[in-house]
Amino acid sequence: MLVQQILNAKPEQTVVTVPPGSTVREAVEVLAARRIGAVVVSADGSRIAGILSERDVVRELGKQGPAILDRPVESLMTASIVTCTRSDTVLQVVERMTLGRFRHMPVVEDGRMTGMVSIGDVVKARLDELSMEKDALEGMIRGN
Repeated sequence: MLVQQILNAKPEQTVVTVPPGSTVREAVEVLAARRIGAVVVSADGSRIAGILSERDVVRELGKQGPAILDRPVESLMTASIVTCTRSDTVLQVVERMTLGRFRHMPVVEDGRMTGMVSIGDVVKARLDELSMEKDALEGMIRGN
């Protein structure tokens, strides 16, 4: 299965972004309101400056306390982003996520963000793939 198929199956195609000058508090409010685990930091909504995840926030809260909420997202975001393309396979994406120990991966084409996949999206796609393979094998065994 390809990343494009995952994106097609998602009910919402929009990638949630916050501008680089936003505070961590504003980003956390977006995370809570949208019930998501990460936001892309982007000045224009298509070019990625970084990504801020719940993990980033919690890690720094534990180290520095609630004062981080008034800092700019740029001070906490991960700036070195691993991305994928629509033509990457589910296995390629899950391998990169596992090796990098992250849960959200922007989809980029020609330098512009076109979507976002999460570990949940990838696991669901892989389970769907395995289910289809199982059904096909059972059909072959039964002679269907």
